[in-house]
Amino acid sequence: MTTWLITGASSGLGRALAEAVLARGHNAVLTARDVAAVQPLVDEHPETSLAVALDVRDRDQVADAVRTATDRFGAVDVLVNNAGHGFRAAVEEAAVDEVDELFATNFFGPVELIKQVLPQMRARRAGTIVNVSSIGAPRSNPASGYYTATKAALEGVSDALNREVGPLGIRVLVLEPGAFRTDFSGRSLMQSRTVIADYADTAGRRRKEHDHSHGTQPGDPARAAHVIIDTVEADEAPFRLLLGSDAVAIVREELQSRLDEIDAWARLSTTTDYPTRPDGTRDR
Repeated sequence: MTTWLITGASSGLGRALAEAVLARGHNAVLTARDVAAVQPLVDEHPETSLAVALDVRDRDQVADAVRTATDRFGAVDVLVNNAGHGFRAAVEEAAVDEVDELFATNFFGPVELIKQVLPQMRARRAGTIVNVSSIGAPRSNPASGYYTATKAALEGVSDALNREVGPLGIRVLVLEPGAFRTDFSGRSLMQSRTVIADYADTAGRRRKEHDHSHGTQPGDPARAAHVIIDTVEADEAPFRLLLGSDAVAIVREELQSRLDEIDAWARLSTTTDYPTRPDGTRDR
């Protein structure tokens, strides 16, 4: 039996994962800003679950959540940084306070949780950190620049972290979901207060009032939850895991496009090196 600490467990992928973890007999610490939203699930599993109020932007609450989880179950074996929200705006439209809040929720909050669980994971030489990113990290779209910047930042930290803690027996798993039938494009999607008419045909087309994808996404959160658990429990696991057929198609296309661009410009790119002498050394 392992103990999972899942942020953003009140809805969407976090809720589906919480349900699956508990159904498999593991312990689950379910966090949400509104703890009442997860209490019914805890009532169904009183021996193996715990509801904790957590706004990931609050460093004191982050520390308290990890401490409470450890006091109840002895350790946090799997941290899932799932809490976060979308944000739509052209780069020029977003206000500083809107971007600050987005990074506080989607990036700095997860980083603080990682820092809180790592000491105990290092002591045990075991543990798994799961960071929920997005297919927007490898490829951004108009109106999603700031949201995908938070996910690209999370992936960059995760990449370094993976190389730092892997030798200590700790795993890092980055999830890149496609479109799932959650509240991501509905209740939890935020956007800039400012709207600039010149972006109507680019970023404007993807503002919330023009997005009709909510409720029609191809991804099933319940299926994703079991894939995540299976991957965490597997003897071997990838560093990045795509979730959804759309994710596989989009990221494959993006990576191929990048390779094609590298090849097309490789001759120019390599002209920046110092010349190579006949003996294989370079000029200084």
